[in-house]
Amino acid sequence: MNAVIHIRPEDTSGCTDAPVLKERGQREVFCGLTGIVWLHRKIQDAFFLVVGSRTCAHLLQSAAGVMIFAEPRFATAIIDDRDLSGIADANDELDRVVTRLLARRPEIKLLFLVGSCPSEVIKLDLSRAAHRLSGRFAPNVRILNYSGSGIETTFTQGEDACLASLVPELPAPTDNAAQLMVVGTLADIVEDQFKRLFDELGIGPVSFFPPRNSRSMPPVGPNTQFLLAQPFLADTARALQERGARHIPAPFPLGAEGTTLWLQAAKRAMGGDAARFASAVGPRRERAARALARHRTLLEGRQVFLFPDSQLELPLARFLSRELGMKLAEVGTPYLHRAHLAAELELLPSGTVLSEGQDVERQLDRCRALQPDLVVCGLGLANPLEAEGLTTKWSIELVFTPIQGFEQAADLAELFTRPLVRRTKLAA
Repeated sequence: MNAVIHIRPEDTSGCTDAPVLKERGQREVFCGLTGIVWLHRKIQDAFFLVVGSRTCAHLLQSAAGVMIFAEPRFATAIIDDRDLSGIADANDELDRVVTRLLARRPEIKLLFLVGSCPSEVIKLDLSRAAHRLSGRFAPNVRILNYSGSGIETTFTQGEDACLASLVPELPAPTDNAAQLMVVGTLADIVEDQFKRLFDELGIGPVSFFPPRNSRSMPPVGPNTQFLLAQPFLADTARALQERGARHIPAPFPLGAEGTTLWLQAAKRAMGGDAARFASAVGPRRERAARALARHRTLLEGRQVFLFPDSQLELPLARFLSRELGMKLAEVGTPYLHRAHLAAELELLPSGTVLSEGQDVERQLDRCRALQPDLVVCGLGLANPLEAEGLTTKWSIELVFTPIQGFEQAADLAELFTRPLVRRTKLAA
């Protein structure tokens, strides 16, 4: 097998200490409520009840693409005129809605009350409401709360807030055995692939957080070490560390190289045999490299500009640069968590332009001046930029699509080749 991962020598100096353009202006990003779209698919006996406005309901309905009669595991308790006028007590109304919901959906075992940004919702103490309702419906249903408000959270931070609210509910270990926890929502197929791979490597026991069922919460304690599967879980990581768990620094499992380094970090932390690692990982990495080769022919040498949106931007930039040969015009991220992204920063090409936060008009000016071949951005910017002749990739797809691991490396690359192929076909 002769497949290799293409890494240019000049790319290895990294930009750990590179200056970062910090912008604090108008930003274009979804609120944290969007995280419900993938979280409700993962925790299969959980329900997400947003306390908000009709705008919140429309956002979730549009983002999830779920029809009302499909019985999704999320809904919106809408603040209406009776609440606004003071005719009805909001807490009494919330209790009534929760009671009706749990009577209709007895399969719900975990209920999240999710705060949003209307001022009427901010005035509600959802933490106290969750505690009150938990006492009423325990032990059959656990009721927790977190905020998905656009004032407090951006696009992917909704998942972080949700998982952080779950950490105090995790049980303590029953023994002193070392264990590995993979933290971050993964598609079931990706989780199954990683489970098989960890078994082949002899690394275990391994748990995944969040689990598929709320009654299977993984234990956490001083003998727990955890790998982040997503870079936007700062609050969750801090909550786990407060429980005694230790973070394993690693690049994120995007692409063949990133997945290899992520697994190597687990092997170093948990122990493992080098020959066994090579036997399990080597063929998978080579298959991924072969699958990436045809995408590299389309992307190599092209320039990409990444607007801040999902916090996946740095791992994506590393993947696009090192494995697909793209040139990085600018890599923007809503928040730059240096401790969690240190390994990614080391792998970025020296001189990479990094920005944190957003001043959207200034960033648009820089993008227009550079005229990159591909722009990765949110939905709000994509259509206007397409109208100006730029080719765009919706960053929201990168969260909704399974992209982690060796088997998904080519699928991840195709998300970037597809817009360019479409532009070529339209031009023809």
